Amino acid sequence: MTSCPTSRRHASRTISMLFAGAVLSVASIGVQAAVYNPPIQVSHGIEFMSGGIGSDEAELMRTVEARWPAVFEFVVKDGRSAAFAAGVVLTVRDTQGNTVLDGVRSSGPYLLARLDPGRYTAEAVLAGQKIQREISVGGPGTSIKSVFEWPQGAGTASTRS
Repeated sequence: MTSCPTSRRHASRTISMLFAGAVLSVASIGVQAAVYNPPIQVSHGIEFMSGGIGSDEAELMRTVEARWPAVFEFVVKDGRSAAFAAGVVLTVRDTQGNTVLDGVRSSGPYLLARLDPGRYTAEAVLAGQKIQREISVGGPGTSIKSVFEWPQGAGTASTRS
């Protein structure tokens, strides 16, 4: 029995294409698994997301922060360098004193929240040290960033930036 050169080339090309597809599939699984997307949670009807531990997750949080009306960043600074802080407890109240985020614990240096437009008081606590800020959230398509900075020694749950 003789085989046709065209059939062999076709079979060889098909096997090559299947192999290349398998390699690309495995590679894309590895890329998808490399960046963890922190879950969206809810407090008092307000969606929020917290994370940013590790360079890939920090980059993801920085990339999506423009889509969130309120961005909170937590750092510990010693004058020369800064370390990202995690485990910060954040409470946000509206101008009437109603709590809209209630003692939410950050799982990284970033906490993004879908606050309605308006003025708020944000209170962040790290290792018993409280920082309070007044923030003003704008209308649709805007994002306000508030950085909370503690002096060195304020907390042990931190990572270098």
